[in-house]
Amino acid sequence: MKAKQLVAAIGLGSLLLAAAGCNLEKEVDVVLPAYTPELVVECYLQAGQVPRLTVVESGAYLPTRVDTGQPTITLPTATTPTLGLGLPNGITIQLPVDVTARLTLPSGQVVPLRFAPGIDPVTRKVFTHIGTTPLAMQPGQRFALDVRDTRGHNVTGTASVPTFIPIDTVRYGFNGLSGGDRRANVVTRWTDPAATANFYYLLLNNSREPNDDAGDYLLNDQLFNGQTYTALTTFRFMPGDTMTATLFHMEPQYYNFLQSVEGAVRANGNPFAQPARIRSTVQGGLGVFTVLVSDRRTVILE
Repeated sequence: MKAKQLVAAIGLGSLLLAAAGCNLEKEVDVVLPAYTPELVVECYLQAGQVPRLTVVESGAYLPTRVDTGQPTITLPTATTPTLGLGLPNGITIQLPVDVTARLTLPSGQVVPLRFAPGIDPVTRKVFTHIGTTPLAMQPGQRFALDVRDTRGHNVTGTASVPTFIPIDTVRYGFNGLSGGDRRANVVTRWTDPAATANFYYLLLNNSREPNDDAGDYLLNDQLFNGQTYTALTTFRFMPGDTMTATLFHMEPQYYNFLQSVEGAVRANGNPFAQPARIRSTVQGGLGVFTVLVSDRRTVILE
């Protein structure tokens, strides 16, 4: 076969394959099983802070109707007891209004948390229920949470107060370059107690880029039990940056929860990843209830 005939044959074959491929395309409507909403709670207790709780309802991962992209306000009804709360970014979230919440203190006193939705001005997080008095706590004490609605949902959880583990030092160093290439790294050190298994979350906050989480660490002490641990970053911070290191000492349940959240974020949208399941610290629903104990240091990179 001559070269021109071979090229013509290949071209004709490609056109036939393309035409045949067009006929192989078919839209399929996948019928998904009905999703049963659950209560989702988020509650972090801290010494000296008034307790706050967030309660919402879980929803299906895929929407059941076309989203207009416009915020809507849904008022409570007998069948849908939710209230729409508009956020500054234009998004509206639905808050169940038939939920009662109680916090049991280490003394056994039961404290009701009243329904008063708002946004924390410091953390900028939404809360639905709030207490009246700042909490006092000591290491080893236990708190209990009970959340229920009028439709039979009941979420419970307990949390212990971790011991306080201080940061030893927060230091920084520059890379030796000058001008626009001059960068610094941050080194945080703390000493791990040898008597128990310990779990940590180190949060590094740059006042110039508050959403940068590249320097955050979630870790346990399996490899450095009873020793001093050094957490260091790459050289990426600029002269004049204000860096705040916050070291959280946490319960293993909260550590597992954060690990599962990280796994879910990595798996989201990845067709090759295994399905990820959030490991809640509560029973009867989804979410987290824990006590936060932390040490904090701030340095200016001069």
